[in-house]
Amino acid sequence: MRRWITEALVLVIAAVVAFPLFWMVLSAFKPEDEIISADPVPWTTRPTLDSFTRALTVANFGRYFMNSVIVALIVVALSILISFLAATALTRFRFRSRTTLLIMLLVVQMVPVEALTVPLFFLMRSVGDSVPAFGLNHLGSLVLVHLAFSLPFAIWMLRGFVAAVPVELEEAATLDGASRFRFLWQVLFPLVAPGLVATSVLSFIHAWNDFLFAKTFIISAVENQTLPLALQVFVKPDQNDWGAIMAGSTLMTIPVLIFFMLVQRRLVSGLAGAVKG
Repeated sequence: MRRWITEALVLVIAAVVAFPLFWMVLSAFKPEDEIISADPVPWTTRPTLDSFTRALTVANFGRYFMNSVIVALIVVALSILISFLAATALTRFRFRSRTTLLIMLLVVQMVPVEALTVPLFFLMRSVGDSVPAFGLNHLGSLVLVHLAFSLPFAIWMLRGFVAAVPVELEEAATLDGASRFRFLWQVLFPLVAPGLVATSVLSFIHAWNDFLFAKTFIISAVENQTLPLALQVFVKPDQNDWGAIMAGSTLMTIPVLIFFMLVQRRLVSGLAGAVKG
């Protein structure tokens, strides 16, 4: 009986969580009169692709899409590399201020993103004076900011995976003639791969769905805008084009689902390992 109640509760929670996604996809296929109807219903008898057509015909839609892909993939790649090396250093080595650094990683995650937007704006403006590629109106500024927000959580999460690898394994590899570099990439890296996958998914989603930083840092360079900004075209003073907004949001969700499906096996084991750690 208790099991049935638990399963029913899980189904109810899953339905509540999935309902906004269902409504988004449904609205993308609804004709305009049904979307703005005063009595909305959770179905449609006249599905149409008009909203998707309007979303895909936005000027520079392909450029926006590629910009989002570039930013997200670079953030994921750098986050995996840096967090792996940092987590290994914090776990395997003892050095001064190590505990302080770990505490700072936790504190950084507690600071609201909105509170840092203005300081980061001025910081990126200053960085752009020295390194234009990472300044305002460049995709490099988005990469730096998303990387800064992804790394603390990734490093903290990976510490548990690295710590779970026995030190004796490294000693055995050393006795067999393996260098520290070889042990790092041929032994340790594959063992913590599930944790890397879990952190990469979170980094990808954060960078892909970002609107706040993209709106703040990409001011006038239209060619460097990302996909979430493209949806602004359908936000109008008199009446929003909700069909196109929902269609664009649905299209934005597809790459996330594809990325998730590609890594879901390792993601499950990675999250399980994080809980155990």
